[in-house]
Amino acid sequence: MKKMIVAQLLALVTFTGMAHAAPTVEDFFENAQYKDAKLSPSGRYFALRVGDSKQRDMMAVFETQTLKQIGDAYLDNYDIRDIRWVNDQRLVFNIEDSQEVPGDRRIGPGLWAVNRDGSQKRQLVDQIPFKRNKTGSLIQANIEPWNTFLMRDQGAQDSDSIYVERAVWTKSWYGRDHTDLVKLNTLTASSSPIDHPVQAIDWMLDNKGEPSMMFSEKEGRTTIHYRDLVKGEWRDLATFDTYKSRFRPIGFLDDKRLLVRASIKSDKVALHILDLATGKIDPEPLISLADFDFDGSVVYSNRRLVGIHYLGDAQASAWFDEGMKAAQADVNKQLRGLVNIITPPTLPETPWMLVSSYSDRQPQYYSLYNSKTHELKGIGINHPAIKAAEMGRQDLVKFKARDGLEIPAWLTLPAKGGKNLPMVVLVHGGPYMRGTEWEWRPDSQFLASRGYVVLQPEFRGTTGYGVHHFTAGLKQWGLAMQDDIADSVKWAVSQGYVDRNRVCIMGGSYGGYATLMGLVKDGDLYRCGIAYAAVTDIPLMFERGNWTISDMDDDYKQYGGPQRVGDLEKDAEQLVATSPLKQATRIKRPLLLVHGSDDRRVPIVHFTKMRGALEANKADAEYIEYMGEGHGWTTAEHRIDFWTRVEKFLDKHIGAGAKTE
Repeated sequence: MKKMIVAQLLALVTFTGMAHAAPTVEDFFENAQYKDAKLSPSGRYFALRVGDSKQRDMMAVFETQTLKQIGDAYLDNYDIRDIRWVNDQRLVFNIEDSQEVPGDRRIGPGLWAVNRDGSQKRQLVDQIPFKRNKTGSLIQANIEPWNTFLMRDQGAQDSDSIYVERAVWTKSWYGRDHTDLVKLNTLTASSSPIDHPVQAIDWMLDNKGEPSMMFSEKEGRTTIHYRDLVKGEWRDLATFDTYKSRFRPIGFLDDKRLLVRASIKSDKVALHILDLATGKIDPEPLISLADFDFDGSVVYSNRRLVGIHYLGDAQASAWFDEGMKAAQADVNKQLRGLVNIITPPTLPETPWMLVSSYSDRQPQYYSLYNSKTHELKGIGINHPAIKAAEMGRQDLVKFKARDGLEIPAWLTLPAKGGKNLPMVVLVHGGPYMRGTEWEWRPDSQFLASRGYVVLQPEFRGTTGYGVHHFTAGLKQWGLAMQDDIADSVKWAVSQGYVDRNRVCIMGGSYGGYATLMGLVKDGDLYRCGIAYAAVTDIPLMFERGNWTISDMDDDYKQYGGPQRVGDLEKDAEQLVATSPLKQATRIKRPLLLVHGSDDRRVPIVHFTKMRGALEANKADAEYIEYMGEGHGWTTAEHRIDFWTRVEKFLDKHIGAGAKTE
């Protein structure tokens, strides 16, 4: 058994902390130490990934009652990633090399199975594409091909088998054509495909852990197919527009009813019950939120639905089980001021439950809770060097955009507070996704720790805040969406938080695009900009060719992009006016432009073309290209280097080292 310092692992977290030196860049952006805690089906054991930027992630298994370590698993030169319990005796995991950039990767994540005591470790899935079995070995033949992955849902956890997905790529190898489902025995490595009438893109298991739902796509429309487990027959349940509809199943209430996200009687998406026999949706929601779209996941225990984890301003739980309601109340009483997400065992034989806790100032912390004795004992924390008392306060605020639309935004102030401070407006990517929530985030808290106000606007087009808020952002890149960001800055200035002469705009992906367009359109509002992995030319996103290799699938380019971003022919004039590359001569403020050489979401050509245009215009810009990196920074080395440069850049232009005009 690999040596571990269990006393350190199980040390209780001190939420206030003693005075010490200011947290370093490494404290925020090193790899998390304790993560991915998973409770066994019975609740008798739990598994945990342990490691950091210097030590490879391994898996350790403990008894919940005694906290005694009973097993582990690790692979030399690799980090263990996703952990799943197959049953109470056996686990599976895949791997990654956290020290390797995407451009250098030549292997897949693979899949291994191991007993909880570390015995009978077996490779189930190959890592190497195009590998051929030349030996005729039966052992080699029983290894699944590299394009076989863990699925999102966990199985029944009462046998040695699991369900895995097998992705089939398009001819270009950068887009997924369809996904097959395979039942895989983790002891014998025998496998069998699941029959289905059409090619699927996604699958869903029911409350018994069996495949009962699949999704297919054709010409911009998604069809949901349901399999009656008694008859064994598939039938179409619903068809809808992939890019306009908000309808989506999340799980099963029971054998006859499905839980679905839908907007029926309100602007907000709510959780509804769908009758599987008739296909009709109950118009009265099971769960609805006043200010947010419902988004959540089911919690099963003993083969029945006991609750729902959902996202409002923060993560929360709605319990239908009286015992779980009592447990939640007790944990909240013991861990005041924190969000406490409880996960019960799926096939409980003990009263132990897993608790994940956090706040806007406190990184994620794991503990175990005993529902009979009410004992709560700590396991470990993601970032132990972070002291909650030294972090900034995060609040959800709202302001009116220039056209009257109410826009939510997340405001993080430095721990010491203050007025008339420098500010970074941090723009989320997507853009058609939710930006953030009430939680500890390394990016915003790092900036706040350096004395900056951080504002994260949920501009129109962002999901999670109602149908109207989302649709108001359609085809509004560089237009109303951009105005919302500018209006958020003006609001923060009007409230006295911010010095209007010391504001920098920053973001990645779409946020990088918005940063560049902010400097183009509102150059008088920002002193500087930091854009990384940025879209620089809208038409370039939809081009095909070897120099613009992208993982954006053809269906989105043909149907989703024209609906959401703009039609290359009908909206050509607008797309020129709102593409930073075409407007590069208007960028007059200092800029830090950063990209990964192997970015498949926003190919490097966006960076090289923009750099050429800025250099031709003699712009005040710094350029960084991280070789081998993809759409974001995978290695701790690159994250730390990036944020060190960000700190210096901000200090020079809006911080203590900035020259006043």
